[in-house]
Amino acid sequence: MNAMRLVVVGAAGRMGRTLVALIKETDGVVLHAAVERSGALALGLDAGILAGAGHLGLSVGEDLDAALAGADGIIDFTAPATSVALAARAAEAGLVHVIGTTGCSAEDDAAIARAAGQGARIVKSGNMSLGVNLLAGLVELAARALPAAGFDIEIAEMHHRHKVDAPSGTALLLGHAAAAGRGVDLGDVEVLSRQGHTGARPPGAIGFAALRGGSVIGEHSVIFAADGERLELVHRAEDRSIFARGALRAALWARERPAGLYTMQDVLGLSAPRPG
Repeated sequence: MNAMRLVVVGAAGRMGRTLVALIKETDGVVLHAAVERSGALALGLDAGILAGAGHLGLSVGEDLDAALAGADGIIDFTAPATSVALAARAAEAGLVHVIGTTGCSAEDDAAIARAAGQGARIVKSGNMSLGVNLLAGLVELAARALPAAGFDIEIAEMHHRHKVDAPSGTALLLGHAAAAGRGVDLGDVEVLSRQGHTGARPPGAIGFAALRGGSVIGEHSVIFAADGERLELVHRAEDRSIFARGALRAALWARERPAGLYTMQDVLGLSAPRPG
């Protein structure tokens, strides 16, 4: 099979540059186009040089129609509105669309799901790291095994000073995993912030704490706290390439799948089988 032709949107961003560099090193994929928003300073620059990967002979552009012509897939770590628009384009062309964007609203998620039902092969996750998604599976297992009456669940995360959404998409991914293990809806039990005289901790709550500072790529801890003991499950991201590697794995996996909305749990074979 020919190498998968990928379009990186947001190619001048931190994740975009990481993706461009990694695509050059990865068998089975090739950079088809690198796209940035209108007016971006990177427009016209060689995508490889911008990414520190050497000359590729492919300039960063803003013409999405030209970028998608002949492409097999889109990789997108951008912003919710951009991801929604790209999902619609992926549906029109029957493309793979890997979405690493966080901060999507319920309306954004619904629009992305509609695009998946209209011909796009979408893999969307709050975190593309293989380790984090394995962690999510372990969190669900622990939440199912440990009694809610005895073990309180708290999720703590820290990211660099430039991160704009809180809790992080990864923290919410882990929260949903914990809620699934307990058979509840996260929206019914989440506590996203605490301030002032809060009163006692509500039974069954899943709490979140978000820290921001420095250049921390991402640290997440899921704490199961009981009387006399505490279990902590931790993941520390030390290099953004782990997210890019997961995204490329997701793209190659989705290439062989029918249209639909998938998660990294599907990519790793950790999700329950879908009804056939």
